[in-house]
Amino acid sequence: MSRAVLSLGANLGDRAKALRTAVEALRVDGLVARSTLYETPPWGPVEQPPYLNAVVFVRGDRDAAGWLARAHELEQAAGRTRDVRWGARTLDVDVVTVTADDGTPVLSDDPALTLPHPRAHERAFVLVPWLSLDPTAVLPGHGRVADLVAALPPEDVAAVVRWEHLHWGR
Repeated sequence: MSRAVLSLGANLGDRAKALRTAVEALRVDGLVARSTLYETPPWGPVEQPPYLNAVVFVRGDRDAAGWLARAHELEQAAGRTRDVRWGARTLDVDVVTVTADDGTPVLSDDPALTLPHPRAHERAFVLVPWLSLDPTAVLPGHGRVADLVAALPPEDVAAVVRWEHLHWGR
């Protein structure tokens, strides 16, 4: 049994539907909580449309590799292709952190799954939704999420805008 923080994003097609479908699929995996949606500018060197992003907490009978496999399943179900690094996508699911049931963070330097996510501490589109779900959250090896948000450039934080167009439902 473990807990994971997953970051979800989409910027192609019906972005909200892709996120809603992924979140619904995660209910069977032990969805604990989900943030509201945030619209954010794309991150990285490739020009592309804005993203919708969310963060979810899940708890279930998966280890870190199992959460990564589930992330890939969700992406594949949404028609994700991996043609361009940091390119536009129908769905992106990143495993940000995994914690054992005893509260011990799972750490990994495996290139296939680095934990915690190696760039989470610099990504407002991950940190702002995460902070909205858990004001006491800590990113292992980096500190309190609230402090990480405060250390980001103010324009990066201001660019993460709550998206009011969708009500998650249940």
